[in-house]
Amino acid sequence: MPDKPKPTNPPHRGGAAMTGTMRAGDLVRLSRAASPQFVRPITVRVIRELTDRHTYHGWTWIEAYELGPDGSARAKRELFVLREGADLLASGPTSASSPTSQSGPTSQSGPTRPPTRRERARLGR
Repeated sequence: MPDKPKPTNPPHRGGAAMTGTMRAGDLVRLSRAASPQFVRPITVRVIRELTDRHTYHGWTWIEAYELGPDGSARAKRELFVLREGADLLASGPTSASSPTSQSGPTSQSGPTRPPTRRERARLGR
């Protein structure tokens, strides 16, 4: 009985591989497994997947913000990536997590920014 051929691709490391559609807010790590252009891996926050562009099977175009080490957006980019090679680090918000009641404004979670000069002037500070 002949031996099975060994896979030529290195094992997938990091987050979960992307198999479905990328959604707005998804945090994705792109390395050489996603495309040869990523000699140095980058982390992006997906704006949207460009599904109107026809590509090879398993490949997709995404519009995303490239993130710096501190998590802030550095550049808006359109990227051609192999879906299976993209590591999902964190999933974007789901519609089930959005508030459904109309009882009034809700507080936003997450980091807050300092007020701008205009806001400070309006508040009398």
